[in-house]
Amino acid sequence: MMHSCARWPSRAAFTALLCLSTTGGAIAGEATAGEDYYRHVVFDNSQQADSYWYSDAVAVAPSSLEHAGRRIPVDTTVFHSPPNALRLTWVSRTGGGWEADVHLTSFPNRYPQMSGQTLSLWLYSAEPIAADDLPYVVLSDAREGLQVATRPGSFTAAEPLGRFAGALPAHQWTRVEIPLGGLRSASVYPFHPEWLQSVVLHQGRADAAPHTLFIDDIRVDDGEPAVPQHAPESVEVRGYERHAIVRWRATQAQSIDHVVVYRSSDGGKSYTPIGIQRAGQQRFFDWLGAPGKTVWYRITAADARGRESPPSAAVRATTRPFTDEELLTMLQEEAFQYYWDGGDPSSGMAHENLPGDDRLVAMGASGFGVGALVVGASRGFITRAQARERLEKIVGFLERAPRYHGAWSHYMDGSTDRTMPLFGMLDNGGDLVETSFMMQGLLMARQYFNAPTASERDLSARITRLWESVEWDWYRDSPASDFLYWHWSPEWGFQIHHPLIGFNETMIVYLLAIASPTHAVPASMYYSGWAGQVERAQNYRQGWSGSADGKLYGNGQSYFGIKLDVGVGSGGPLFFAHYSFLGMDPHALHDRYTASYFENNVHLALINRAYCIANPKHFAGYGADAWGLTASDGPKGYATPAPDALNDDGTLTLTGALASIAYTPEASMAALKHYYRDLGADLWGIYGPRDAYNPSAHWVSPIYMGLNQAPIVVMVENYRTGLPWKLFMSNPEIEGMLHRLDAATRETAAH
Repeated sequence: MMHSCARWPSRAAFTALLCLSTTGGAIAGEATAGEDYYRHVVFDNSQQADSYWYSDAVAVAPSSLEHAGRRIPVDTTVFHSPPNALRLTWVSRTGGGWEADVHLTSFPNRYPQMSGQTLSLWLYSAEPIAADDLPYVVLSDAREGLQVATRPGSFTAAEPLGRFAGALPAHQWTRVEIPLGGLRSASVYPFHPEWLQSVVLHQGRADAAPHTLFIDDIRVDDGEPAVPQHAPESVEVRGYERHAIVRWRATQAQSIDHVVVYRSSDGGKSYTPIGIQRAGQQRFFDWLGAPGKTVWYRITAADARGRESPPSAAVRATTRPFTDEELLTMLQEEAFQYYWDGGDPSSGMAHENLPGDDRLVAMGASGFGVGALVVGASRGFITRAQARERLEKIVGFLERAPRYHGAWSHYMDGSTDRTMPLFGMLDNGGDLVETSFMMQGLLMARQYFNAPTASERDLSARITRLWESVEWDWYRDSPASDFLYWHWSPEWGFQIHHPLIGFNETMIVYLLAIASPTHAVPASMYYSGWAGQVERAQNYRQGWSGSADGKLYGNGQSYFGIKLDVGVGSGGPLFFAHYSFLGMDPHALHDRYTASYFENNVHLALINRAYCIANPKHFAGYGADAWGLTASDGPKGYATPAPDALNDDGTLTLTGALASIAYTPEASMAALKHYYRDLGADLWGIYGPRDAYNPSAHWVSPIYMGLNQAPIVVMVENYRTGLPWKLFMSNPEIEGMLHRLDAATRETAAH
């Protein structure tokens, strides 16, 4: 295609602890077809329209290099693959220098190995550039480019790009090939092409003349791909208020690299390429910006060199104004697709993040996804039969997957069922927290699929067997323990020894452990462990929060004029009010420290919003309709933003405000309208709201997270109908748990 268009405390602490252990045993083996795209692509397009986030651009006078906040600028009018390309504009002078580093897009669990023996890139210039006037090129296996200092790394000797490109003609995209086997290391270590992280262009001949070079589609490949002969099939489109979603079905008889999407605004007379979608994804998001627009789409299949099939038939969509109820349905349906269209094809489970390692399925995210599956069926996004069949696949996977005294591991391979010790060698056993998130979803589903049919009775019985085989009491470590522990491994036992101490997202573990009909723990453990008062519990709370407020579990302080009964510091990230309460109705829960966990969660959300309005650290973009500090992807990786000076880094997580709608309906609705109507061009995509954004850093997450999309789906439904709460609370074991907890509350109060 040649176009030139003129986990705050406990989760974070647990992760850090595991990362201190040996890193062996994490991930090995071949990547799946879906993620294979990212074993070849260094750069295809920039998510931001002004500059490429994963780049660096620096110059030393008297040389100059155009940059946008020290990053490489992006051009949206000249590109090889739509919608943009990198733009290098420089002047090379004697005594100066410049450097432009293009890094691989950094998203969690990106497969760490490139595949191929040839680096290729496409170049374009409006004027001829002599071979000697092109930059030099260096490849590095470190993200620091040429400044390899943080770990043993290597880089290749600088080579003149003109050696491979020759003289560059004007107004013509030219593909340049660089054989990786012919490059030599300029480091003290050998250069390994499969570990490539950065492509570095830097000053060549100092000709003192201005040059502009457009660069696109940087890849590592082998061989000659076959040109696709047929467009994808069954193309359809649906218009929403300000965007459209194009969908299609892959043509099975041919291999493709990506799909190219074209749009027409003149009745199909002329089409403009607007974007690409990698193979394995069959949805495309197009931001149109306003209601009342009618557009036409057609798509082509393309190979790794951008050679395209004939176009598909055209389809048409029109945007229109949405009511608040329609906006909520749109939000739920699009976030639901993460678990439906984006679900693992072998197991039905949810991936930790998309894009990511396509083998890696996550227990907690999948449990949340089971709740989203129930909502999807009740809302008619899929049929009841489709939901049941998907849940049968998930349950089948759970039945055959390794279990560790009834608990599943945090991560598993969706195809092989193998435990994936992502956090290190100690992480090769059962994860009680992730298991509790799954059981919360399964108990919702058990009550939903209750029709008097053989298939639903069988599904319900299978869920019951899974529920009854979780050995919650084993995870006490010893019969005398006051705490439940997060993790146990058949090889390492309780060596991680991370106790579950509240208040945080792990509350559901204690509630389910007390509720268990077969392996229950005493209800008194709620007070000895979860709300424990011993020195260890106090130090734990204060250690991760940096605040003495709430170290005794109860808080009682006011923040921004809002009293917080339970919570450490100013409340922590908002997932504390979401994860344990997707099914557990907080209206029904109370203890010695608060008369209502619903009201406490309302206050958690209101404090979070009030903090963002006050914005004491003066970050860009915060306000009454832009709030929601909670765990998410961040500019520096996974983080747990919270409403305090220690944990606020300027990153806003959309699920924070959106999944709080059951607690703060007006404020959450205002946030939805702002995120969608005002910022949708940057913050919306194929699975609805993106994970997070940091306006101060001009960063938007390139991923969606399984832990963040489902709470939106489920908590919006709790606001609209209360169905997930009603289903979970209808389990007789939950009613019994509440009675036992009330008895324990009275007993502890008496003492």
